[in-house]
Amino acid sequence: MAFLLTYALGFERDLRGSPAGDRTFSLIGVGSAIIATLAKDGGAPNALAGVVTGVGFIGAGVVFRPSLTLPTRLHMVEDTVKGLTTAATIFAAAAVGAACGFGRLLLGVGGTGLVLLALEVRHIPVLKFADGRRWASRFRNDEAVPVPGVGSVEGVGEESS
Repeated sequence: MAFLLTYALGFERDLRGSPAGDRTFSLIGVGSAIIATLAKDGGAPNALAGVVTGVGFIGAGVVFRPSLTLPTRLHMVEDTVKGLTTAATIFAAAAVGAACGFGRLLLGVGGTGLVLLALEVRHIPVLKFADGRRWASRFRNDEAVPVPGVGSVEGVGEESS
């Protein structure tokens, strides 16, 4: 069951052009399920902590990867941050595999369904309204530097003399 569920997650990532796809996800899911089964049976009580750590390294490898840039005349390798959604999905695949390994199949199926919903919400016509990117232009970016006088209300926060 872990294989089927995590393969479905990887298949979705393959469809969206992710660097990690169905094979990677199914391997993570099956590995997590095996380790969870061992932990459940008492053979490796702290094994799930190792799964979380290992999956973190795999996710970091997906996120931080070199990119070739072409400034004026030199070829330079630059680190880029890309693939956060895939890294988070890898973490979720490990959790789905662990749930299956513990025999919690309904939890694994439900988790897979929710992950697929989160990944596909912007591609489902009826649910496009729930995509944050659709509404982002209406709100100020938290990273933006505030410009004095723009968007502020006069008199608010000022002391009266």
